[in-house]
Amino acid sequence: MSGGSLHGRIRVSTIVTMRWIILGGQALILALSVFGLKIHAPTIACLVGILVGTLANVLTVLSSPRSRIAGPRESAGHLAFDLLQISYMLYLTGGLENPFVVLLIAPVAMAAARLPRLQVLTLGATAAGMILVLALTRLPLPTAPGLAIHLPDGYLLGVAAATLSGLFVVGGYVRHAATDAARMGLALDVTQMVLAREQRLSALGALAAAAAHELGTPLATIAIVAKEMAREATTPAAREDAELLVAQAARCREILRRLTDAPDAASDEVHERMSLLQLLNEVLEPHASVKGIRIEAIVTGAPDVTAPDISRRPEILHALTSFVENAVDFAGSEILVSARFDADSVTVEVRDDGPGFASDILAKLGEPYVTSRAGIPGGRTGHVGMGLGFFIAKTLLERTHAQVSFSNSKPRGAVISARWVRDLIEASASEFQPGLVP
Repeated sequence: MSGGSLHGRIRVSTIVTMRWIILGGQALILALSVFGLKIHAPTIACLVGILVGTLANVLTVLSSPRSRIAGPRESAGHLAFDLLQISYMLYLTGGLENPFVVLLIAPVAMAAARLPRLQVLTLGATAAGMILVLALTRLPLPTAPGLAIHLPDGYLLGVAAATLSGLFVVGGYVRHAATDAARMGLALDVTQMVLAREQRLSALGALAAAAAHELGTPLATIAIVAKEMAREATTPAAREDAELLVAQAARCREILRRLTDAPDAASDEVHERMSLLQLLNEVLEPHASVKGIRIEAIVTGAPDVTAPDISRRPEILHALTSFVENAVDFAGSEILVSARFDADSVTVEVRDDGPGFASDILAKLGEPYVTSRAGIPGGRTGHVGMGLGFFIAKTLLERTHAQVSFSNSKPRGAVISARWVRDLIEASASEFQPGLVP
């Protein structure tokens, strides 16, 4: 993924605010040095540097709304100006002998966080060039009367090396953190979209059940009245209209009957509550017609422990379906989806007999943009994933308080396991009492 797809958005207000902080700090240090510590410094030249920075900031505020987002080139131009202004002030006050040389890192760190790679490299090279220039030429470090400081060249070389190292280390660290945060943000946005879609589908099932229940009585009344009208009609046209009403009412009742006959929409209680076997069957249903793969669902439990009914959660259904889809993609000939329960926990496991997860990415699974099966060009469906589906599925399950793990089985195959504390996933009896909306 290119840097430009994740970066390049800096508000003008951020640029202006950071520059005011730098200029204010420079003015404060200059005032304390000259008037407080009585240090001899090129005051006029320093004031010119601060005035130029102030003028640039005022023009920026006047020429552009503070809420506007500057483009990559414009942002890089502002940060380059800050680098030059800081370098000018350092040149006047001792160059690398001035401990405030570390301020050169700030614009590069901002660029690393928000700008494309080209602008980051350009600003990094500019800052490195400024450091080397300051190592070679500078005005003497301002000191108090009677105090002279002469730092050896070897020490200044070490300062230059340390500053350059800090420049690249901090820039690289910020770049990596910002890129990772942007990817996580993108993946979480997709997760929210998936969850919203699953919740809408789940709500449609409950709505269909409610509609079937509520419309049954008025449709029956319409059918009875229409039959009476047909029987008492005095003209063929009136009888034909009444019979049409009877036929249409019967058609509506047939549609509602099909809705109520569906196992996932018979009633609110049935729709919102399911057994472990129903859960597994619903997860496997989209893949039941896959040829060449035997898919089996098994539910086992501890002796003398009643099997739990669980709440229908769109997060769980989508996540487990995604894991089964991945298993179908790479299984050799068999997929086993099992659910185990005891008095304390419920565990659902998806196991296939494929090549398993590559060892170098096994620990990274569940992060966005990690390929699910390295070394296999697309699996059965030809799809080459970037791990976003695994990230979404893992995130959705963790929202239901599940502990998700990925591993390989022996001698071969991948295993994905989700474990819940039983009390957190089990549907309580009081949750679906008649007259209550779950």
